[in-house]
Order: sequence, then structure tokens, then C-alpha cells
Amino acid sequence: MTFKTKASALISKSFVAAGVSAVTVFATFPAQAAGGGPAIPRVEWSFDGPTGQFDRAQLQRGFQVYQNVCSACHGLSRLSWRNLVQPGGPEFPEEAVKALAKDWPNKITDGPNDAGEMFERDALLSDPILGPYKNEQAARAAQNGAYPPDLSLMARARNPEFKGSALAHGPHMMRDILTGYQAGGPDYLFALLTGYTDVPSYVREENGHLKPVGAEGAGGKAVEQCASVTPGEDGKPDVCNALADGMNYNAAFPGHQIAMPAILADGAVEYPKGPDGNPLVPATLDQHARDVSAFLAWAADPHLNQRKATGWQALLFLLVTTVLLFLGKKRIWSRIEH
Repeated sequence: MTFKTKASALISKSFVAAGVSAVTVFATFPAQAAGGGPAIPRVEWSFDGPTGQFDRAQLQRGFQVYQNVCSACHGLSRLSWRNLVQPGGPEFPEEAVKALAKDWPNKITDGPNDAGEMFERDALLSDPILGPYKNEQAARAAQNGAYPPDLSLMARARNPEFKGSALAHGPHMMRDILTGYQAGGPDYLFALLTGYTDVPSYVREENGHLKPVGAEGAGGKAVEQCASVTPGEDGKPDVCNALADGMNYNAAFPGHQIAMPAILADGAVEYPKGPDGNPLVPATLDQHARDVSAFLAWAADPHLNQRKATGWQALLFLLVTTVLLFLGKKRIWSRIEH
């Protein structure tokens, strides 16, 4: 057997082994439980996909929504003020960000000073964007026991669950890989912010099952308000899980009960206006939710634009290298007799 034949056989075995490994991964991964969270629809984002990039104007509007609405409870402690100036983000003017950081109500604890005491000062560009509370205990005390989390990595910490069958999980995941889908977190945040509705109404049928009240109405039957319904087992009636005190109904939140109220609404934030005096984009609930979700996606991955640009440069380099190696292989191996 010649050297070329041996190499070909070795390469074939490697591809077979890789194929077996891939089949094993796709065979075992879908066996994991998908959970019981609601289905989250996908949203079109400028930054999704292999070539997607953040929209600077949308990031600026998203920060405006965060500043005027979300910052009352949530911080961005893993994001520094200087990030708002850097390329690939909102790219606000540096002097404007310095002034905003100085006037930010949440001061920076620094020290000790010459007397050995800690003191508070205005934020600098190098400081994090802090929330209104000093610690978790203070936040819970102000929010009736609920803890408003830091939003720096929220777009990475949340992701919608796959709702299909176990057999379809592998192809679904492969499709996401091939299309470069990375917007699961923003999809979830958008669905959450726009998912506040009235608690659904149900009527109980003779067999004990709860049926949603449709356009035809309750038909004279007693109506039950249920945040969620637990199906009865072994012929037992369904269980109506009522909305707990202090909680709000949200169609996108697992269990549909969330402590955070509906913080966004039409006209909640006044957007910049164009030369004609009209807003450049409509100040609607849908637009507010899109903009702040995109901003939080950037906050969790502020180097996405640069990372994707570098990735395409690396792919181009590998393509050229592959062509050169192939031509070199043809030139060298053409001298070897079979």
C-alpha cells in the first residue's frame, strides 16, 4: 500500500469516527427534558445570524428605555460607562456620557480616604453602571421580597426552550447552528415585556377539566381565573392555580406568575424627533420592548460586531490557506507513482 493510499484510508476512518460521534451527540441530547415553559416566538433582529450587526440607533433608544424605566430597579454592574462610547455599541459622545455618569443618582462607594473612611463619589467612565440598591437585602426590602436581578447578562441567562418532539430536537439544533441563531435571549425578553395580559378565564366541565372561556362566553357556568392549570391525574379534576397576591400574569413567563409589573406601555419613553417634529420611530410598547431587548443583547455581548467581523476574516484566511494547501498537495503528490 502506497503512502497516498494509507493517508486516504486514515482520513476515511477519521470521517467515520466523526460521524459516529455526531450521531451519538444528536441521539443523546434530545433525551434531556425540554421543560414546561411557554413557547417563545422568534423575532427579526438586525444582529442575528452570521452577518448580523447591532443597529446603533436602536441601541441608543434601548439605553434610553433602560435609563427612564428599567434603572429604577435594575443595574448593569458588568457594563462600564465607557462601553457606551466604544465602537460597536450605542456610541454616545464621550462628553455626554461623562456628564450622564456624573449625574447618575447611584453613586460609587470608594475609599478609604486619609481618615480611613469610605466615601461616595460621582461615577467615572471606568465605573460600572450601578442599580439603585446597595445589596440584595436592600432590594428585597424595597420590592416586597422580590429581587430585581442585574441585567448585564440577562440576554445570555435566559433562552427559550424547544417545544418539539425529542426526535426533532437534533435537526432543530443543527438548523440553529447553520443559520447562526443567537437571539434566544432577546426573543425571550421581548416576549416577556409584551406578555402582560389579563388572567385567563376557565369554566369547569362535568368531567372536572378546565376549559378556556372563548368568544362564546361562559354559557352561564361559574368562571375561574387561573394563572395556570395543572391537569388532574387518574381521573381527578384539573387544579386551577390562582394568581398569588402581589404577582402579575405574564403569558411568556414560566408558570405565568411574575413579581415585576408591566413597566412598559405606549408612550412610556419619548423618542428623539426628526426635522419634521415627528418621532423617528413610533413610541409604542412593541418598539420599546424591541429596543431595550436589543440593548440588553448588546450589554451581554458588547463585542459582537467586532467578533463577527473577525470571524469572517478568519474564514477567508482559512479558505485561502485550504486552496493553497490543496494546490501544494496536487503538485507534490503528482510525482508519487501509484
